[in-house]
Amino acid sequence: MARQRSQLKSPIIDVDDKHNKFFPLFNKKFNPGNCIVDIFPDCFSFHPRFLNVERHIKNLEEIVLKASSDSFSSIVVSDISIKNQVTTSILHIHSFNKPIIKTLHRAINITTAEAELFAICCSINHNIKYIIVITDSLHIARRIFNSFTHLYQIHSAAISSELREFFSKDSQNHIKFWDCPSKQQWALHQIVDKETKIMVSIPMFPCKSS
Repeated sequence: MARQRSQLKSPIIDVDDKHNKFFPLFNKKFNPGNCIVDIFPDCFSFHPRFLNVERHIKNLEEIVLKASSDSFSSIVVSDISIKNQVTTSILHIHSFNKPIIKTLHRAINITTAEAELFAICCSINHNIKYIIVITDSLHIARRIFNSFTHLYQIHSAAISSELREFFSKDSQNHIKFWDCPSKQQWALHQIVDKETKIMVSIPMFPCKSS
């Protein structure tokens, strides 16, 4: 990978307000037959951890190595933590022949699930054809495509809108979600995991809980 370069952003974000614009689109886009799983069934995939952990990590390393040499691919490694009532999301974005881009987002009064969905939304790059998201929260990523069964439908609506635009732009556009539990201590994810844990976050509104 190329040498690192930081591009840090640390806004205090009200995720609910950010996604209010998606309310008018919510019912239409989640009608049966009009969901992403119906329109773009071959444009996304999930890769959970195998029982054979070593094999899973080897597969992960192979796909990352292949993607890192492809100018149309982007590798997004994400991690979330809550400290001092502040949720911190850190993304490392690896692209072909470019320095690592680091993005940091902080938000108060939201859950890790909401933060993870927001992070996934931020990882969608419309100038890339193949996006590989490496996360220890694969179960949350699945909720994007199963919007009727959880409490984060508005966040899913925001990501769905981004993904529709991404998939519609080119029939070859694809996003893959790879599971990488923190306990496996895989190199790229371990770096991001450590950064979220050492990040010092001071709540702006101590009276609020996360």
